[in-house]
Amino acid sequence: MDGIRPDLRLFVLHHAGGSHLPYRHWPAELPDTWDVRLLDAPGHGLLLDLPQITDAGRLADRLLRDMEPERACPYALFGHSMGALVAYEITRRAVDLGLPPPVWVGLSARSAPQLAGPPTRYHELSDAELRTRLRLLGGTPDEVFDDPELWALFEPVIRADLRLVENWCPAPGATALPVALSAFAGGADGSASPRQMTGWAEHTERFLGLRVFDGGHFYFQDDPGPLLRRIERDVTTALAAEPTAVPVR
Repeated sequence: MDGIRPDLRLFVLHHAGGSHLPYRHWPAELPDTWDVRLLDAPGHGLLLDLPQITDAGRLADRLLRDMEPERACPYALFGHSMGALVAYEITRRAVDLGLPPPVWVGLSARSAPQLAGPPTRYHELSDAELRTRLRLLGGTPDEVFDDPELWALFEPVIRADLRLVENWCPAPGATALPVALSAFAGGADGSASPRQMTGWAEHTERFLGLRVFDGGHFYFQDDPGPLLRRIERDVTTALAAEPTAVPVR
């Protein structure tokens, strides 16, 4: 969208061990008046050569700085799994620093912290146990498991991301975010069940609802269409409530 101010800039944050690649078709399937940015965390995807950041707060700080030139228009965040807690932390920091907050945040497949229970130390699993766990969750291409060189490349990245997720907790006493927020869950997701996702309502002043889809942790992997249509509707609702909202055409 060179030279044209978009109605919205949507930043998409990936899951643990992932990158922008599973989301690469999303920009073409969302409104053409939106500018959809698929972010890679350092050490992932196009930023594979950069040192990985293994603390959620520091990662949020880094991404918030990187996003600064792109926040001149209304913007929104969608995060899946690890990306969800990073999206929350980015929003938390924007609010606390007095920066323009996102008009909408979508949190997918990450339990609300008060309902998550004691963290399971998946990053400490044996090689075989970790492979089994990842295959059950889905989202990791079979080539990664089948190619020893690929597994050797990605295993430490995955373990570091899992450690980030398992060590994260929101700051004590954090107030509800003054931002429209939607939660998304796979009905058969055993790691972030719909019940656990409902807890995000306590972390926002404007909870737009829990959206449940058929499938497990990567419920949108085979067909992202239903999720993308729901994102479009929820963002439209959030934009319409903004005092200076630009209608989504």
